[in-house]
Amino acid sequence: MANIPDLELAQFLLLTQTLTSPLKLFNIAKNEKRLLYTSAPMVRYSKLAFRQTVFAYGTDLCWTPMVLAKEFNRNRFARDSDFTISTKGPQPPTIVQFGANVPQELARASSLVVPFSSGVDLNCGCPQSWACAETLGAALMEKRELVRDMVVETRDQLRRDGWGVGKEKDIDNPKGKSVSVKIRVHKDLRKTIDFITTVLGPDQDRHIDWLTIHPRTRSTPSSTPINIEALEILTSTFGDRVPILLSGDVFALSALPFTSPLLHPSPTFTTTDTITITMPPTPALPAVSSDAPILAHLPKLAGLMSARAILANPALYAGHDACPWEAVEAFLNNVARCPLPFKLVLHHLSEMCAPGMGPNKSALLSKAERTEMMACGNMLDLVDYLEDKKGVRRDM
Repeated sequence: MANIPDLELAQFLLLTQTLTSPLKLFNIAKNEKRLLYTSAPMVRYSKLAFRQTVFAYGTDLCWTPMVLAKEFNRNRFARDSDFTISTKGPQPPTIVQFGANVPQELARASSLVVPFSSGVDLNCGCPQSWACAETLGAALMEKRELVRDMVVETRDQLRRDGWGVGKEKDIDNPKGKSVSVKIRVHKDLRKTIDFITTVLGPDQDRHIDWLTIHPRTRSTPSSTPINIEALEILTSTFGDRVPILLSGDVFALSALPFTSPLLHPSPTFTTTDTITITMPPTPALPAVSSDAPILAHLPKLAGLMSARAILANPALYAGHDACPWEAVEAFLNNVARCPLPFKLVLHHLSEMCAPGMGPNKSALLSKAERTEMMACGNMLDLVDYLEDKKGVRRDM
């Protein structure tokens, strides 16, 4: 594990050789007749140990938590704490997400991280009041020209730095990097179409490599289902021009709120240094009754982004409908190599050991057992507690 300023030249060269253009990952998934699988940028949670865990279970592309570009540019402490990478063991293909509202700030911050990542992403979806008050996150959905200027300036800066930002032209370039945007939708979908049209730019040289759409408005709570009709319209309108990821309500591969010709994936077999992960068979689709609602068909959707569900079940994309014990072990092994604050480890495990977001509501630990786990005072006590509980489950 290393922070950016600590990398030696040999480590840097080794790292850059393992990076893959994200657009190539889109192509690989398409050739395998499946959607691209990604993990969302989650505040506190999308740290290296978690990214390594979901990567071992079939996640193709991982996001960091949102990083504030202005502070990242000015503060070494922010750089050390906000972006940590691996020089030994798996380095998942990683997109660094920034919060920014000034083109030069986003371009400078992107220039700092792209040697150690697969690309950068601009957050135009965070609905939190503090972010919107600073004209960050979802507030940028009212600033389409500014967003366009930020991604154009960033791409120009990366090009001047010598990186391959020619989109499909650099798909096999070892120095290929991506620039993308994550958005929400407006109540009036025409505004969203205008926003995407402006940010996307001309077909012959579009400004972004792909787009992530969270089909809720800035004020829509996460308990409300996503606007699948809006997603259907947007993917139909723009899906041939740019790859589109869905963020929101990705709770289980067998229980998505739409249909697609790419929804019958064959799970990828993955191994790590310490654990062999056996993938179960692809889950069968549930039987459809005659009175079941007709689901929207999204043939032009390119991939999925999961947040709450993958936090509870890092093996989501491997076909597990609930978090397995081996995922807990894999996470703890990664934490041993890439330490996290102990309270954060507890929060991760409380999510993983509780009922998940999908239809399967089984849990590794009961509510009372999770309360006991949260009372552990250090890693040794925590590991001993989980080993005891796992042993009890095996004896049952």
